[in-house]
Amino acid sequence: MDEFAFGVTGDNLHYGTPINPELPSLVPGGSSSGSAVAVAAELVDFALGTDTIGGMRIPASFCGIFGFKPSHGTISSIGVLTNSQSLDTIGWFARDPSILHRVGHILLQASATGPKWTRRFILADDCFQLLRVPKHKTVQVLGKAVENLSGCQPLKHMNISQYIATNVLSLKEFVKPSTKMQQGKSTLRAISSAMVLLQRYEFKTNHEDWFNTTKPRIGIDISSQVLAAVNSTQDNIKSLYKMRLELRSALNKLLKDDGILIIPTVTEFPFKRDSRKKITPDIEDLLHALLSIAGISGCCQITVPLGKHESYPISISYIAAHGADKFLLDTVLNMYSSLQEQITIASNLVPTPDTNGDMDASELLKEKGNAAYKGRQWNKAVSFYSEAIKLNNANAIYYCNRAAAYLKLACFQQAEADCSQALLLDKKNVKAYLRRGTAREMLLCYKEALEDFKHALVLEPQNKDAVDAEKRLRKLMA
Repeated sequence: MDEFAFGVTGDNLHYGTPINPELPSLVPGGSSSGSAVAVAAELVDFALGTDTIGGMRIPASFCGIFGFKPSHGTISSIGVLTNSQSLDTIGWFARDPSILHRVGHILLQASATGPKWTRRFILADDCFQLLRVPKHKTVQVLGKAVENLSGCQPLKHMNISQYIATNVLSLKEFVKPSTKMQQGKSTLRAISSAMVLLQRYEFKTNHEDWFNTTKPRIGIDISSQVLAAVNSTQDNIKSLYKMRLELRSALNKLLKDDGILIIPTVTEFPFKRDSRKKITPDIEDLLHALLSIAGISGCCQITVPLGKHESYPISISYIAAHGADKFLLDTVLNMYSSLQEQITIASNLVPTPDTNGDMDASELLKEKGNAAYKGRQWNKAVSFYSEAIKLNNANAIYYCNRAAAYLKLACFQQAEADCSQALLLDKKNVKAYLRRGTAREMLLCYKEALEDFKHALVLEPQNKDAVDAEKRLRKLMA
């Protein structure tokens, strides 16, 4: 394991780096690398590990196996050297979901009650936008697998960053000011930053005296992290603990006893072994961003292997409310056969390349919508654009195109709403201003329509449609 459970690669100055059975040229991930490798190499059926800020979930993802991080405090940590008592959990790895499930029922001392069939699956669209994997291998696989489960509601899409920012008010203290960073990404990084600060504070409290007295020889990367912890000074300790409780409360409120949040486990592919390229703070921040949701809230999380992309193992994670561990283990066991079937189908698909050389299901749906629009099939176009929005609700073009179809159908209120959403995502979208202006004109909101056409002219002073519309509206208003 990484020294003092501080690293993310599995490298250790004194013992070297375990071999990743999936791809020997890559690191196995850390900190619980040895346990993950033993399971992935089929040396054992399962193995225990520890997770503080990703110590089990990262190697589970990098080695292509299951990893379970229980709800904080549900498994006794007696006998384990504490890293950060507010974050430390004892979990386990397995290759087979049935073994993962059986180990869980023993360690959690779960009662043999019947399974709960009613489930709500919530896909965090904003998190999947950080993942460099085609949606037909992730989002579509998940959607199809959920459809095949009895008693499940259709997959719900949401922006989890926005939900957290609205419901965890104390998080504002940890958001770094940035004009370039998207709001969602800044929210995730704020949670990540708070998690790291909490770990440093508690690690310092637990081990500062020992480190200063012993002065142990440790790896350079680990040494820098340990020193950052030992030398840290925290003025906002109360805010850290307050944010932790608020985040847990917000997630419990969202998920209740039947909800499961689906996110990618990590944003990065496994790093190469012996790489001279140092893991930059930016890469580490993004790596921790997704891990921090369950990490600092203490909710339970399962890393589920999802096949490969370009020979790299990929995974997703299911998160359930704090204390819903048995429910989460039952869910993975019940749906994995369906998930495996969809993974096989997706891996056999021949991807249709887009302009970036990669298949994107939402882009394909948009193109189908465009074709339907050109063929004057307005309702069909709306349907295709709606499906594209379900897969990616952060693309202004999808909303703007659907608004054009709504205008043809004389659905002016829907067109206005779509254009407003498009402009929230892209304030320089001239077509959105023009289409919203047209919709508002048809709704007899002349003043608001005129403002839209003026905005379009500011962005494109020679735009003939905007010039004509402005003249027309001025006459109407006169």
